[in-house]
Amino acid sequence: MTNTPDPAPATRAGLWWRRWYGAGPGHLLLTAASFVLVCYAGLRLLDADEWIAVVYWVVGAALAHDLLLVPLYAAIDRGLRALLAPHLVDHVRWPATASALLLLVWFPLISGRVDRYERATLLPAGVFLDRWLLVTAALFALSLAVAAARALRRRRRTGGGDVDAAATGPR
Repeated sequence: MTNTPDPAPATRAGLWWRRWYGAGPGHLLLTAASFVLVCYAGLRLLDADEWIAVVYWVVGAALAHDLLLVPLYAAIDRGLRALLAPHLVDHVRWPATASALLLLVWFPLISGRVDRYERATLLPAGVFLDRWLLVTAALFALSLAVAAARALRRRRRTGGGDVDAAATGPR
């Protein structure tokens, strides 16, 4: 057993703080300052009576995400892992996630509820659903191409170059 002196009280306080908060006090100060700046900018950009609607929307979206969407994501992911080979799961997961994110962000336009957005976009309401479907199809096609290229590379590495030796006959 070695005789090491106790750390200084300031060091003990710093260790306690990191254990309790998870980062240094500078991190908390910077996070608080960022939060104050965002609140200030939000209040300056929004009208006096609109800010509470934004607060309701953010809280509602956080609750809906945590209570509804996370269990749905987990169930869909478990189903994908049960149906597909492990190396194919990500080739379905990432285009589906990107497509869902696009749908979430652009839902008013995709759903055709573009009364006030139509003037801003200068596009008719009917084009957004078709474009989202095309982008989704392109994402899945790109993912399929990447999966096929990886499978071909894996087959060449393992020596399975002959696809159908029985069809070509003896050599």
